[in-house]
Amino acid sequence: MSKKVAVVTGANKGIGLAIVRELCKAKFTGDVILTARNEKLGNEAVKMLKSEGFEVAYHHLDLCDQGSAKQLSNFLQKTYGGLDVLINNAGMAFKNDATEPFGEQAEVTMRTNFWGTLWVCHALLPLLRPNARVVNVSSFVSKKALDTCSPQLQAKFRDTELSEEELCLLMGQFVIAAQQGNHQAQGWPNTAYGTTKIGVTVLSRIQAHILTKTRAADGILLNACCPGWVRTDMAGSKAPKSPEEGAQTPTYLALLPEGAKQPHGQLVWDKTVQEW
Repeated sequence: MSKKVAVVTGANKGIGLAIVRELCKAKFTGDVILTARNEKLGNEAVKMLKSEGFEVAYHHLDLCDQGSAKQLSNFLQKTYGGLDVLINNAGMAFKNDATEPFGEQAEVTMRTNFWGTLWVCHALLPLLRPNARVVNVSSFVSKKALDTCSPQLQAKFRDTELSEEELCLLMGQFVIAAQQGNHQAQGWPNTAYGTTKIGVTVLSRIQAHILTKTRAADGILLNACCPGWVRTDMAGSKAPKSPEEGAQTPTYLALLPEGAKQPHGQLVWDKTVQEW
């Protein structure tokens, strides 16, 4: 039997780095691969973890490059023959005082947070072995953003029959509306980050539904999670949680025991399923 392997994206710092450390502390029974867009920063993170006594490897992954995700997929297939844990942590947000036009912020944030996550999933989910665990890092901001959508959009995002194709169309419509400057008039929230994370949360439900239909006997669990407001470069220094505290729920979901049936297709915050 091939050695088990876990992949954490966007893991050279912040929550992603803390998740890698927590997986190692929990004695994950396999290799842990830290991915990052910047090779220098990724290798520096691996070096630091090794100095702490943790055995970790680096592999390049640029969320915005579909070819990069395919290269990672080929490496995993060749080296391990599959994948046991995937934590899609990589993401970005503009600062509140960013000067870029909102339409530009919407396009760039959507490309990383939603499309990037989707591309990684398309490349790596076919590699999932029985009892694999997938965690898409979303945000409590997705729930707040959903609550400020129009009733029509809320109904679409809560529709359990919504397809991946329909979700992609909705995410594209938000970016176009943001670029035209009439997104709020069309019922969208005034947050690019929050809207992209609506996409990640709903995508997780759709992906879980597909796994249940296509691989029901394989015991795979896939969830979205909110790590909380965490002190990182992205969220700022005033956030109440440390990266280690933010890593707790993603790690918990990644290590759900074999035979567990739930949670699956849920948004989980502080190890508790949230109503969507």
